[in-house]
Amino acid sequence: MPKSSATVQPSAARSAPPIWVNIALFSLTFLAAIVVVPWYGITHGYSAAAWVLFGVFLAANELSITAGYHRLWAHRTYEAHWSLRVLYLIFGTMAMQNSAWIWCSGHRRHHLNVDDEELDPYSARRGFWFSHIGWMLREYPSGKTDFSNIPDLRRDRMLAFQHRHYLALVLLTNLGLPLLAGWLTGDLWGVFLLAGVLRLVVSHHFTFFINSLAHMWGSRPYTEDNTARDNPVLAVLTFGEGYHNFHHIFAHDYRNGVRWWQWDPTKWLIAGLQFVGLTRKLKRTPVFQIQRALLAMQFARAQSSLERVAPTAAPSRISELRQHISREYDSFLAAVADWAKVKEQWLTEKKRAVAEHWEHTSFQLRFKELEQRLRLQRRRLRVLQAQLA
Repeated sequence: MPKSSATVQPSAARSAPPIWVNIALFSLTFLAAIVVVPWYGITHGYSAAAWVLFGVFLAANELSITAGYHRLWAHRTYEAHWSLRVLYLIFGTMAMQNSAWIWCSGHRRHHLNVDDEELDPYSARRGFWFSHIGWMLREYPSGKTDFSNIPDLRRDRMLAFQHRHYLALVLLTNLGLPLLAGWLTGDLWGVFLLAGVLRLVVSHHFTFFINSLAHMWGSRPYTEDNTARDNPVLAVLTFGEGYHNFHHIFAHDYRNGVRWWQWDPTKWLIAGLQFVGLTRKLKRTPVFQIQRALLAMQFARAQSSLERVAPTAAPSRISELRQHISREYDSFLAAVADWAKVKEQWLTEKKRAVAEHWEHTSFQLRFKELEQRLRLQRRRLRVLQAQLA
């Protein structure tokens, strides 16, 4: 797509020149999806092949954005074989969300300045419409192209080629691939409308939901320092990107759904491809750091609940609960200090390259003991919060 942008002030928003190419693109494809696609289905019908190709191209586009543009290039959470990177570029281009350079540069600015109405390209504090699609419809100052934050990506010849020839590649993938697939299956227009037009519109808005709804709807179990939220419904629609609260505090983890049962097919894809040598060096946040973030939020909410019930509860009961929270918090700080000490010792041994296997195992056992301490403390805090409810 053409250049996209954000905003500085409401007055600037009103004066920002419209980006007519983007307005036309989003308007025409949306109208075609809600008018032409149903009309053709009623009058001609769609083949099974057209529906299958719609699903295949949609999945390929979404995974190329989530696993490629987002987790590989924007956050460098793992490394990928060149053949996989080629596929990411082909279907990422087909998703028509701009070149990887522009997409990743804007996304890094978003993480650095999240919720800042002047610097975040798609700040959710400007409202649903702005963060969902409005930021791409006008030339807002903070949306100006600035590649100073992607020096690593600018050295990648493959990404440079895509950026230089982006328009030609967009036409080739969005017209050529659906039409070729339609011709091969004997349903030229059916495949083009479903796997071409409808697929593009659905792919766009599913991705845009992360910029808008994932900052407005859901829970914040890890941090309340920003508007990002965890939402399992959005995770299903976006191939795992819906666990956005976790992502904004641990952006360099290749996972968004960190629990084994959380729906994150992008995580499973990246981890699965490791076994055949297509991905490597997957970055994972230490369990203790995740537990620490969860506990910190529990303490904050327990304190808030205590203040809420204090005016109506017996003073002796409130005093008892305050002492309970204080003891738990002291235990929490002690665990954090112990973990930092063990980690420092482990790093020292690793740097000196003198740790034997049994020493390494000993460190791992100590880490697991500390992680278990935090898990048990989280259970105790849940009981306490139930008493305060």
